[in-house]
Amino acid sequence: MKIIDRYILTTYLSRLLSVFVILMLIFIIQTFWLFIDEIAGKGLDTEIILKFLAYYSPKLYPLVMPLSVLLASIMTFGSLAENYEFAAMKSTGISLQRALLGLVVFHFFLGVGSFYFSNHVIPLGEFKYYNLRRNLAKVKPALAITEGIFNDIGEMNIKVKRKYGENDRFLEDIIIHEKTPDRKNNIVIKAASGELKSATIGQELQLHLFDGFRYEDIQVEKNADKEKMPHAKVSFKKYIMNIDLSQFNDVDFGEEKYTSTFRMQKVQELSTSIDTLERDYLREKSTYSDNFNKTSYFSRLAKEKKRNFVLTDSLILQSSNPLVYVTDGFKSNQTQILRTAKMDVGTMIRNLNQRKRTFFIYQKLINLHKNTFWEKHTLGFGIFFLFLIGASLGAIIRKGGLGLPMVLAILIFLSYHYVSLFGKNAAEDSSVSPFIGSWLSVFIIAPFAIYFTYRASTDRGLMNADYLIVSLKSLSTQIKNSIFALRNKKA
Repeated sequence: MKIIDRYILTTYLSRLLSVFVILMLIFIIQTFWLFIDEIAGKGLDTEIILKFLAYYSPKLYPLVMPLSVLLASIMTFGSLAENYEFAAMKSTGISLQRALLGLVVFHFFLGVGSFYFSNHVIPLGEFKYYNLRRNLAKVKPALAITEGIFNDIGEMNIKVKRKYGENDRFLEDIIIHEKTPDRKNNIVIKAASGELKSATIGQELQLHLFDGFRYEDIQVEKNADKEKMPHAKVSFKKYIMNIDLSQFNDVDFGEEKYTSTFRMQKVQELSTSIDTLERDYLREKSTYSDNFNKTSYFSRLAKEKKRNFVLTDSLILQSSNPLVYVTDGFKSNQTQILRTAKMDVGTMIRNLNQRKRTFFIYQKLINLHKNTFWEKHTLGFGIFFLFLIGASLGAIIRKGGLGLPMVLAILIFLSYHYVSLFGKNAAEDSSVSPFIGSWLSVFIIAPFAIYFTYRASTDRGLMNADYLIVSLKSLSTQIKNSIFALRNKKA
C-alpha cells in the first residue's frame, strides 16, 4: 500500500469510526426512551438493561452504518478538497479515481462484512432481544397489562379497556379468561371495573373486580350430559382474584423459547421458509377453489341439469332474463327462486371476502420473508453507492467539518431511507414485487453515484449551469418558431 492510500484510508477510518460510535450512541439512547415504559419501574438490574440495549443494537446497524459512511466520506473528501490536497495530488498525476481506489477496496470488504453481519449477527440479536423482551413482560404483571389487547398474566388472560389512577392500578371494562388444566377456555369473567392491590402477606397480587359475571362451562363425562351443554353463571358485586407473584419475581431472563419469527432467520432459513409458505399458500388456494366450485350455485345448477331438470326462458322479468326451473311440467315459484339465489350469492360474497382477507395476510407474510431475504443483500450495495455519492460530493463542494456536510448527508440519507421504506411497504401489500421493493433505493442511488463520481473526476461540479441555460433558451426559441409557423400556416 502506497503512502497516499494509507493516508486517505487512515483519515477516512478515523472519521468513520468516530461518526459511527456517536450515531450509534444517539440511536441507542433513542431506543432506551422508546422502551422506557417496558423497562422503568420493574427493579431491573443494570446488567439486564445493558443486555436489552446490546441485543437491540444490531438492528440499528442498517441505519447507522450507511449514514456513517455517507457523512464520513463527505467530511473526508470535502476536507481534502478544501485544504487543496486534491489539487496537490492532481498536480502529481493522481486522479480522483486513483485516490478512491484504496477506499473502494475497503468498502468492497465492508459490504461483504455487512452481509455477514445482517445474516448472522442481526438474527442472533433479534432472537436474544425478542426473548428477553418477552421475559421482561412477566415482571410485575400490573405494568405488563396493555390496554385494548389480551395480556398473558400468570394463570389468566386479561383485557382491559382503560387503566388510570396511581401506578395504573384502576382498571375499566375487564375481560378475563382463566387457564384450566385442560388448556380449554372454560371460565370467562367480565367486570365493569377493578383494582390491583398488594396482598397483606405472601408474594401475591390481588385483583378486586366489581359489578360483573363469572361464566363457566361445566365438564361432564357422559355424552348425553354433554349435549345439554351444562354451564354456570354467577353475578357478583365484588370478586377477589389472587395472582401468584413468585413466578414473576423469579423470572429466568435467559429463557429462550421463541424462535419462529422471520427476523431471526438467516438467508438459507428464509429461503426454505419462503418455499414452504408459497407451497402451502398455493395448496390452500387450490383447495379452496375446488371446494368453492363444488359448492357454488353454478355447480348445483349443473347437477340439476344432469338430473333432467328442464330450463326454460319463457318467462322474462322486466329487468333481467333469469332461468326458470321446470320440474315435471310444473313451474317453480319465481319469488322463492330469486330469494334463494340472492341468499346464495350473498353467502358466497361474504365467504369470498373472508377468504380474500385470509389470503392477503398469508401473502403479506410471504412478502415479509422475501423483504427480509433481499434486505440482507441490498445493505452492502447501499453502503458502497452512498460512499461514492459522499466522496464525490465532498470533492465537489470542497467543505469539510460538520456544517454543510452534515446537512447534505442527512438530506441524502433521509431520501434513501424513505425510498427504501416506500418500496418495502409497497412490497408488503403486493403493489410491487418484494425484489423491486427491496432493491428500489439501490436502483435509484446507483445512477446518482455514477453521475456524481463522473462530475467530480472531471472537475465539472454538480451541474453545468451554462449548458442548462443554453438548452432552455434553445428550447424556448424552437417553441416560439413553431407557434409562429403555425399561425402563418393558418393565415
